[in-house]
Amino acid sequence: MYYGAYKDIRNSAWKCLIDFNIGSLPVDILKITRFAKIRVIRNSSVNELMPGENGKSYFDGSKWIIIYNDENPTSVSRFTIAHELGHIFLGHELKRVKYLNANEFRSKPRAEQEADMFAERLLCPACVLWELNLYSPEDIADICRVPQSVANVRASRMQELYKRNKFLSSPLEKELYINFFEYLSGQKGDGYTNVDNNVSMKGGAAPL
Repeated sequence: MYYGAYKDIRNSAWKCLIDFNIGSLPVDILKITRFAKIRVIRNSSVNELMPGENGKSYFDGSKWIIIYNDENPTSVSRFTIAHELGHIFLGHELKRVKYLNANEFRSKPRAEQEADMFAERLLCPACVLWELNLYSPEDIADICRVPQSVANVRASRMQELYKRNKFLSSPLEKELYINFFEYLSGQKGDGYTNVDNNVSMKGGAAPL
C-alpha cells in the first residue's frame, strides 16, 4: 500500500486519488480510508492524543489506525487525516512521528514536511484547481474544505504553476484529470474547459 516508491510526493498524491477513484471536490478523505481499510478514530473516544497533537497513526499488527482530534474544525480534521495518510502511503517510520501544530514549515522534521506536502496535493490537486480557475486562498479553502493556512500555501504554489502553464504535461496528471472530468464538466456551467484551447467538451471524451 506504500506509495513511497514513487519519486515524487506530488505523484504519490495523484496516484492515491486515482487508485481510490476520487473524482470531485472536496476530496472524500474517508472514502480513501475505507477502501484502504484504514480505521479512523475520534480522539474523544480513546483519549490517545497529547495536548496540542492533531493526530497520529500506528499499525496494530493487522491494520493501520488514524486517531484525530475531533475538537478541531472539520477542515483541520480533514487535513490531519490526509497528513496521516501521507505518512502511511509514503512509508514513513511512525514510531516517533506525530502531527503537531507548528507555525513554521521549516521547523518540522522532514517526514512532517513531506506529509504536509502530500496532504496539500491530495486535497487540492493542481490540475483541478486550474480547471476551476481558482486563484484566491479563500476560494481554495472553501471549495477544498481545507484550513485557511493550507489554502494560503496552495494558492502561493498555484501562482507559480499558472506562470509555468505546464498543466497536464504528465500521463499521470492526465489520468487524474480524466477521473475529475465529469465533475469539472458539471462545474463549468458553459461546458468549456481550459483544455484544448477551450474547445467544447459537451457530450465527448476529454481531449487529452
